[in-house]
Amino acid sequence: MKITKRKVAIVGCGLVGSSTAFSLVTQGVCDEVMMIDINKERAYGEMLDLKDSIEYLNRNVMVCTGDYKDCGDMDIVVITAGAPPKQGQTRLDTLELSAKICKSIVEPIMESGFDGIFIVISNPVDMIAHYVYKLSGLPKNQVIGTGTAIDSARLQNYIAQLVNVDPRSVHAYSMGEHGDSQMVPWSTVTVGGKPFYDVIADNKETIGEVDLDDLVYKTTQKGWEILNRKGTTYYGIATACVGVIKAILNDENRIIPVSTLLEGEYGETDVYAGVPVVLNRSGAYDVLEIHMTPGELARFKESTSVIREYTKKIMEYDI
Repeated sequence: MKITKRKVAIVGCGLVGSSTAFSLVTQGVCDEVMMIDINKERAYGEMLDLKDSIEYLNRNVMVCTGDYKDCGDMDIVVITAGAPPKQGQTRLDTLELSAKICKSIVEPIMESGFDGIFIVISNPVDMIAHYVYKLSGLPKNQVIGTGTAIDSARLQNYIAQLVNVDPRSVHAYSMGEHGDSQMVPWSTVTVGGKPFYDVIADNKETIGEVDLDDLVYKTTQKGWEILNRKGTTYYGIATACVGVIKAILNDENRIIPVSTLLEGEYGETDVYAGVPVVLNRSGAYDVLEIHMTPGELARFKESTSVIREYTKKIMEYDI
């Protein structure tokens, strides 16, 4: 009889990486979490702290520290290390430095014999995920960016507040770039199965006029609002990442909007973008092509053109 442990390595033990590890441990998602950081003392300290929580949880998740050479038997490697934007910068401004950091991580991990799934959180996530795909040589289904998973959650929260329902009763996707150019296919948004357009029309007295463009704008700015108030974001994106990990390890076939390589879907090729994806044990198993209006599709293509422009830059860097 063969019993296989489910192992996840987290590269980068800053606030996002440590929060991801904490969420994995408290939810009991996997059997082993390995912490990796260039600052080995930081990684060791996070490991010690996480171990102290096991007594009061529903299962024992093994937490350890390691290095890139130890990733050979990992099921999933989460990359959180990157260059955070400074005041006045956008995610795109961190591209070159994040690419350098990414290359220093991926190459030694691949030398370890790793053949699992990369999940990229590092920004700008769509471009970095594409770069990881190129560097690793892995099939596209094994390299996933968190993409618009967190943006979609933020969008659902805004809609839920507007109509006074549980966010989990809202079905809405933010798509395209995890950044300012992202878009929402409003024709597909539903609340409890009811089209959002109908919800607006039937509740004008209670919710008034709804500015859809403003909802998109607030969604794109939510991360910056959090950053300006507390320095950075980590709980939301960490939990979104763990949602992706659960869908993969549990073979759920769950649909989550993540960044994946498009090869003809939505009329786009050779670009990583946030779209609804079926996630299971193979990783990004299939892209769900939702039907958008011509105007929505045009906005999506505007967003992918931004991604493609910056992806081209990252591929040209002499790193």
